[in-house]
Amino acid sequence: MKRQVLDASLKFIAQEGPDALSMREVARRAGISHQAPYHHFGDRAGIFAAITEEGFRMLTAAFREVLASSNSPSRGCFEQYVRLAREHPGHFRVMFRADICGLGNDVAATSAADESFGELLKMVERITGGPVSERNRYAWASLMWSTAHGFATLLLDGPLLIKLPKSIESERHIEDVIDLMTEMVDRQAAVLSSS
Repeated sequence: MKRQVLDASLKFIAQEGPDALSMREVARRAGISHQAPYHHFGDRAGIFAAITEEGFRMLTAAFREVLASSNSPSRGCFEQYVRLAREHPGHFRVMFRADICGLGNDVAATSAADESFGELLKMVERITGGPVSERNRYAWASLMWSTAHGFATLLLDGPLLIKLPKSIESERHIEDVIDLMTEMVDRQAAVLSSS
């Protein structure tokens, strides 16, 4: 039943956004009693924290897959981030909203987010070819995260794809942008390693 509540919540959030979520509507959509969501999650904040934890666990797994198998960790990082946003919009719309995600209040969600960020820091070391100063490592992680997040947000909630001329196919455009982001990061990594 807990999974039913989460799935109904995620579907609702993907369609309507997280602000409109109510426990009563989740119960109705899940086909369960009105009290069941309260029993499993306590309140909306509990649902959001569970969604955040699950989303960051998926992102961590995706980053680990990139680190284990990818010849281009920068490309893999960007591809996986954008894929998560597009395939799991309910998670994406909750896990980065500071006002609802539960980070700092929910131990499991915070731990999952910290683990995911730790994998991003490992990705930075792989991209830059080895250890860099803490200051540079966090700057690189912030650059990669904000670049991927901005693009993913524009794809999900912005007018980006609407602005494309009919002659540019949307999937090809996404690949082109990921190519450019990857080239930007890899070139700068090459400069760093040669200095």
